[in-house]
Amino acid sequence: MREAGPPFYVTVPAPCPYLPDRRERRLVAFLDELPAGFFDLLTELGFRRSQRFVYRPDCPACRACVPVRIRVRDFHWSRTFRRVRRRNADLGVRERPPVADREQYALFRRYVEARHAGGGMHGMDWEEYRALVEEAGPDTRLVEFRTPDGRLAAVSLTDHVRSGLSGVYKFFDPALEARSPGTFVVLWHVLRAGELGLPYVYLGYWIRDCRKMRYKARYRPLERLGPDGRWHPFAPDEDPAAASHTP
Repeated sequence: MREAGPPFYVTVPAPCPYLPDRRERRLVAFLDELPAGFFDLLTELGFRRSQRFVYRPDCPACRACVPVRIRVRDFHWSRTFRRVRRRNADLGVRERPPVADREQYALFRRYVEARHAGGGMHGMDWEEYRALVEEAGPDTRLVEFRTPDGRLAAVSLTDHVRSGLSGVYKFFDPALEARSPGTFVVLWHVLRAGELGLPYVYLGYWIRDCRKMRYKARYRPLERLGPDGRWHPFAPDEDPAAASHTP
């Protein structure tokens, strides 16, 4: 007998957090209801995790969210990326279980206030931050980056799946922006995936018309998930109608 797949739910339409003139609907499944191995499979099908559920955009009138991933083996270390890597070579890195603490939360608050004031996470209190971190996936790590004097510089909540690493959420000290810490955290994922023999780093969704999501196109070679459920080479200047379609 064929094993049943997980139940999926569709959210009610709500304002899109990325494109102000549009509405968002999501296809959702709960981690606790996923059969073994399905979390990895859904990640490979363009789903993202948020606490104890996974989701994918399911907007009838919009296909702007394009699932993208970096092909680790062929990653292009541009001059800029090499500079960022050298600039942050002194940072200590530690992977921990996903357990929240007050030091992280203080850094999270500074980051959100500086970079995302007025956004959905701006009013997040301590208990909500704990849920963000501790309601984790099957193999989630909290990655801390520290300066030589022990100062917490950046944090990434990262899922390990069978085909790669998926950065769920990252934040950093705005006072260290000259180091390009956000870029460095992505580059660290590329390096770490290579060390682990994993072929991909999942970046979530590239959105052409959203400035905060366009940065992902800097990391090459990039692949996008196509309407056939397969990953294809992706250049951001290709046909938007083809590039922005998700299955």
